[in-house]
Amino acid sequence: MIKLPNNLIIRKTDIVAGVDEVGRGPLAGPVVAAAVILDPDKKIDGLCDSKKLTPRKRFLISEKIKSNSLAWSLGRADVDEIVQINILQASLLAMQRAVEALTINPDIVLVDGKFTPDINFKKKAIIKGDNLIPAISAASIIAKVERDNEMIALDKIYPGYGFSSHKGYPTRKHIESLERLGITDIHRITFSPVSKYI
Repeated sequence: MIKLPNNLIIRKTDIVAGVDEVGRGPLAGPVVAAAVILDPDKKIDGLCDSKKLTPRKRFLISEKIKSNSLAWSLGRADVDEIVQINILQASLLAMQRAVEALTINPDIVLVDGKFTPDINFKKKAIIKGDNLIPAISAASIIAKVERDNEMIALDKIYPGYGFSSHKGYPTRKHIESLERLGITDIHRITFSPVSKYI
């Protein structure tokens, strides 16, 4: 038996999936989630909140996660869905899609944050889980690498906004590009300050 935060007890034989999302704060681009079932017999060093890692380190660890996990998967919600149902619900939808895409059914799903997606598995939300639960850390890293890669690709489609550097987050450069170039179809038009440029 393993005791985790929030007085959660998990048996050593339980199949645990960690889930996290990336991209709630940006003004543009999708929200991306990942689900990971780690292999207890294959230790992966360096697992932590993805924001604490350099891009190079994240990439290297994400490759280890993908090759050494029992299962991993991705889910996403695009900009139209974010606008239609709001960013929280879109984040939960992306996490739901990630869990449902797993090739192994987990006994329990541990989710970073305060809320859990609509899934037919035992589940538990854990605040700051990406710092506490290795499987959630792994999901955080994979989701971050995937979303960053998407934003780098979108930078080539929408030049001048700097998506490859700020990944859609509201940096000064991004705000200045909105003032100069206007919005694109990957901007979240319900988000301030994007809404004032419609």
